[in-house]
Amino acid sequence: MSNHDSDNEDGGELGLFAEPEGYYPPSPPPTTETYTTASGDVITLHLVGHSTLEAHHLWNGSRVISQLFESSPSTTVAGRTVCELGAGAGLPSLVASMLGAKLVVCTDFPDPELIATIQKNIDGCHLLPHPSSSPSEEDPPLNIIADGFVWGGPPSTLLRHLSPSDPPNSPQGFDILILADLLFRHSEHHNMIKTIRECLKKTKDSKAYVVFCSYRPWLKEKDFKFFDLCREDGFVVEQILEKKMDKKLFEEDPGDEEILKTVTGWVVSWPEKDWVA
Repeated sequence: MSNHDSDNEDGGELGLFAEPEGYYPPSPPPTTETYTTASGDVITLHLVGHSTLEAHHLWNGSRVISQLFESSPSTTVAGRTVCELGAGAGLPSLVASMLGAKLVVCTDFPDPELIATIQKNIDGCHLLPHPSSSPSEEDPPLNIIADGFVWGGPPSTLLRHLSPSDPPNSPQGFDILILADLLFRHSEHHNMIKTIRECLKKTKDSKAYVVFCSYRPWLKEKDFKFFDLCREDGFVVEQILEKKMDKKLFEEDPGDEEILKTVTGWVVSWPEKDWVA
């Protein structure tokens, strides 16, 4: 122990665990990104300044799944109940809401700043059917909710948002789940699948959209292990898209550039034997 440490052992001027002002660099400030819809409208998305959960980026998977929804709303999200996991800025949820989803629950880890940022994006999106300042019976209700959720957590946290007026014997769960650029969290694969199992409605048309890029090409096999685990759990897995971006998301990222530019999309669904009429 140095003399300086000894001098401050009893707390001293700074206190036992205090650090001098400016010892740590300041947290990066919040940022914004934009997404241009197929009709040319621009959605501005607020992002937290930094997050250990990587929510301070707008990932390519979010853009690609949003484009897929726009290309065919009637076969994807229109009129359906939707839940997004690990939403970050919540772009796919905003697009699903804009396209006429019946209900959208946009979730991320229950960190107050993350959820507040999602809510800010909901409140600020001019393309959503926000009620007017003088509401009338003709005003459509806002169909999107921000909420905190831990993957693998109690399904009631999510399912409570669904309508309690459904017939008692009808299948429970969401029509659509969205998992955009989450698979790099290899240790969480089992929890993601648990949530799919507990929250995806057991019907023919229910789908979990899993869209991602392998941002660490040398771990690509671990990313794709997710789908092996889904099959082992009894789900049907189908690839539905592959898109090559113009450039990789992070210029400094090492590894195979073609892999870093490639986004693939998959659907995880229930086998026919599990469908509930």
